[in-house]
Amino acid sequence: MPRYFQIAALAVTLLLLYLVWKFIVPEILVIVKYLLAIMIPFILAVILAVSIEPLVSFLHRRARLTRPLAVVGTLVILIGGLGSLLTLLIFRLVAELSDLSVSLPKYLVPVQDYVNRLVERGKLFYFQLPPVIADRLQENMGVVTKWLSDLAGQAANFLLHTASAIPGAVMILVVTLLATYFISRDRKEIFQFWLKYVPSPWGERTASVGREVVGAFLGYLRAQFILISITTLQSIVGLNIIGAKYALTVGLLVGFFDLIPVLGPAAIYLPWAAWAFLSGSPGFGIKLLVLYALVWAVRQTLEARVVAANLGLHPLAVLIAMYAGLKAMGVAGLVLGPILLIAVLAAIKASLVARKQG
Repeated sequence: MPRYFQIAALAVTLLLLYLVWKFIVPEILVIVKYLLAIMIPFILAVILAVSIEPLVSFLHRRARLTRPLAVVGTLVILIGGLGSLLTLLIFRLVAELSDLSVSLPKYLVPVQDYVNRLVERGKLFYFQLPPVIADRLQENMGVVTKWLSDLAGQAANFLLHTASAIPGAVMILVVTLLATYFISRDRKEIFQFWLKYVPSPWGERTASVGREVVGAFLGYLRAQFILISITTLQSIVGLNIIGAKYALTVGLLVGFFDLIPVLGPAAIYLPWAAWAFLSGSPGFGIKLLVLYALVWAVRQTLEARVVAANLGLHPLAVLIAMYAGLKAMGVAGLVLGPILLIAVLAAIKASLVARKQG
């Protein structure tokens, strides 16, 4: 009898876990996503305030500025530095893209001739086929045409969505900067307010977990910056070695696409290599594929190690957290997975410390 009772209890437990996973967890994720959408400016402000704290402290202590002036000066330096860098990059990109627009027609001529030859050969081949196969080819061409039309529509919708999101992004930026100023200026008062109104020992524990999570997120950003810098530098140097034009522009574009996990450097290298093959430069296309393989291999080799080194976790733990996050939350889970793991470990650590002190 006890054995049957244990089996029944196990079955009920598994059923409850399944129901929780099927019905409750999705609702919790929806609520979390909604709350994150509201809290994004303030989360970014906390991260930014922690990031600029060393420079704020330096200006406050060494330059003898008041705390508010030190925060304002740091934000001006940050915004001015990033703005100047982006301006220089944009001017360089505009210059290279302008030159590319002038020279682009001469690159299109070989491709157009190659496509025309393929079309002529296709006509001869098509009229020699049996009717059944010809009809099937027409059906497949219709499917391909519909797919291309849907793809163009999706691209247009993406551009419209991006354009419509600009005012919201500007508002988020303004709110983030204002919140960063107040958080950085009054960080001690905010911390004391938190400890005063949150019951002990939860105030100290949540503050400790918060520091761990923010530090982990900054470590993750530092790791991604290192990886993207390596990818960009590899691309610029490699493109110069293989004799590619506009190496700086393309290298920066590769670094930008490396920010997007779904696309990555492949969004630049693979279409460019296909273009090289179609335009009658197979040697250059092979060089591009080899360079892409090298960039991909270095990225895959270093990613888990660099992220683990900056988060203080074992590479296997980081890999498991990233994979679990990807499956549970999509692309955002690649970032949130390791951060949630850090939060759980920090909570456990804070609990153990509290028990020892108690």
